[in-house]
Parts: sequence; structure tokens; C-alpha cells
Amino acid sequence: MPATAEQLAKLCPKAELKVLKALADALNAQLENGGINSNKRLRHFLAQCAHESAGFTRFRENLKYSEEGLRKTFAKYFDAKTAHEYARKEEKIANRVYANRLGNGDEDSGDGWRYRGRGIIQLTGRSNYKTFGPKVGADLEAHPEDAETPAVAVKVALAYWNDRHLSEKADADDVVGITKGINGGTIGLEERKALLEKAKKIWP
Repeated sequence: MPATAEQLAKLCPKAELKVLKALADALNAQLENGGINSNKRLRHFLAQCAHESAGFTRFRENLKYSEEGLRKTFAKYFDAKTAHEYARKEEKIANRVYANRLGNGDEDSGDGWRYRGRGIIQLTGRSNYKTFGPKVGADLEAHPEDAETPAVAVKVALAYWNDRHLSEKADADDVVGITKGINGGTIGLEERKALLEKAKKIWP
């Protein structure tokens, strides 16, 4: 049940081929041990990871929100004044929206920026970096940037997937349940479904 760079390119045509080759190598070394042992599980796993990483083009969270984007996406944290002050300032935005949650310290701690989303599953928050680092043999709390490398990104994604028992949901074709397990809600559900349909044609 291989995943070749060429197959990944069909799923995510905007990704760089060298990145897809590195991902394919990491996937094929780890998928079976990670419990992704059927095409159905593979389709769901890759569709979700493709969505989270913007088609395998982004291994680090993009937080360059405009004023309007901040008010729309993070209304809880920004009013008109603060949205104007923080717009397009990624580090400031991360430190505000991720402060005092997910194991992070307050806004001044810098944890929000340090532990922003990374990898193909967008691991986020100090507590997650601390929890999943030992699972993949890396000190991600001390070196969070390591989660951006394809090999570690795949290990983290598989560990996160299995921690939430998502293979069982994949077996049941429960795309909504998987999305909630990864995202906590159903943000991006339609694109996730569209990617899953593409994946079904690539890995029938």
C-alpha cells in the first residue's frame, strides 16, 4: 500500500515535488507501523493531512491575518481596536490567540508563537509538543521547529491520529468524526470531503 510522490502530486498538485518525495519516503517507512494498513485508512489520513497543511505546501501555521480576518476568525480575542493593532503581525497574533491554553503561558511568554501549528497535522500548543515529542523520539518542547521536517511531521501525524483512535472512524468512513478529532470542530469540512473524493480515485 505505497504512497508515491506521483500519487501525492495528484492529490496536492501545488506542492513541491522534492517535498512530496520526502513525504512519500517518510510515509512508506511509517504507515504500516502507524496502523494505516488499508487504502480506506490511507485515503482519510492523507486527505485530512493535506487539508491541514494547505496541500502539503505549509508545514508551519500561517497567521498573517488582516483586520477583517482577525475579527472573523478570532472574534473572541479581537475587537476593532486590537484587530487594527495586531493585523498582519504573525508573532503578536499567535501569542494572543494561543495564550493561557493548550499548555501555553500568557501572551508575554511567547509560547503561542513558539508552539504554533506545525507539520502535516498542525500540532499546536506547548502541551501537545510536550506530549507527542516522546512518542516520536524527539524533544519537540525544546525544539518545536523539528515538527516541520517531513520525517517528524509524519511521525507526529500518525501518533496524533492513533491517540484519537481515528483509524476506527476511517473504517466507518466517518469524515465528520475524523475532522472533529483533528480540528475540534468541522472547520474546512467541505474541502476535506473534496480531498477525500480525490484520494478515493488515487487509492481505490
